[in-house]
Amino acid sequence: MDSDLTTLKFPAAAESRGPKVRATLYLPADLLDEIRDAASYLAGYPARMTLTKLAEQAFRRELQRLKETYHHGTDFPQRMEELKGGRPLAA
Repeated sequence: MDSDLTTLKFPAAAESRGPKVRATLYLPADLLDEIRDAASYLAGYPARMTLTKLAEQAFRRELQRLKETYHHGTDFPQRMEELKGGRPLAA
């Protein structure tokens, strides 16, 4: 498990596009613990990982996958209203 971290490829730190805003979401406790472990382990050189960086990279990758799968690789239309909180509607 202690592979040579210098051989791993990490995305550039300048992925951000504009100011950061706070977002609140709920995750399963075991997933959050594993995410925190990974960010802690990778906090130093060369990854310099943070929870924010890990979340941003994961969201960007998943958003690109969703665009390619459901919207021909293009941006989704801008929403007309804010998302509603609470439990999701049944399909």
